[in-house]
Amino acid sequence: MADTNGKEGAIPTNLRLLLVLEEMAEAGVPVTPTELNQKLGLPKPTIHRLFTTLENEGFIQREIDGRGYSPGLRLRKMSTGVLSSLRIRTARVAILSKLAEDIGETCNIAIPDRDAMVYLDRVESKWPLRIQLPVGTRVPFYCTASGKMYLSSLDRRHLRNYAMSTDLDARTATTISDPEALIAEAIKVRDRGYSTDNGEFMEGMTAVAVPITEANGRLVSTLSFHAPEQRLSLPDAITHVDMLKASAAKLSSLLTEE
Repeated sequence: MADTNGKEGAIPTNLRLLLVLEEMAEAGVPVTPTELNQKLGLPKPTIHRLFTTLENEGFIQREIDGRGYSPGLRLRKMSTGVLSSLRIRTARVAILSKLAEDIGETCNIAIPDRDAMVYLDRVESKWPLRIQLPVGTRVPFYCTASGKMYLSSLDRRHLRNYAMSTDLDARTATTISDPEALIAEAIKVRDRGYSTDNGEFMEGMTAVAVPITEANGRLVSTLSFHAPEQRLSLPDAITHVDMLKASAAKLSSLLTEE
């Protein structure tokens, strides 16, 4: 991005909204107009006017603290559309299909939305007994492998805010429903580089997830597989982590290809 030197005229008018969205995406966490403007150097009235326009049009939305802003529904839909473009999707599904064939279980790519993980792509296992979670399904952060992988990528403050303000409904006997325990689990996931679901979302289902990251290492989506526990125990599922990470690295490379 060109050096603005704090001068409004240094950034063409028709680029300002796009640069605001670019900086918000780069931040990866809720930001205030003042925080974001440290990069852009626009006059205070201008940056607030841009935020107001984007909020009114649904591209960004105000956080519950009344100060920060995060991507809104229109921007999230747009980002999903970009990730689903035909050329990228063709390569993505090929990687996903090979992984599903090698592991022998259903494999998924999911992206974080405002309050849940959303399945973007999946390749089903060939077994007649399988768990149906079709593309577009929304699943909670706190009790799924993909969701806990996403939570592990949050900084401590946002992780704690989520854990303390979310209704951690016990879906099964193994669901983590205590905020402090969920925070500890997310930190453990961050340290080891993969997450698990030991029947926490659905009785009798095991799952493992790893991150798909951008060039800067930030999580943009997750790669996971799940299976009925009677066919694949959690200890056996974990033996596929290296294979999962190798496929995630290939998927990450798609994000930076020209």
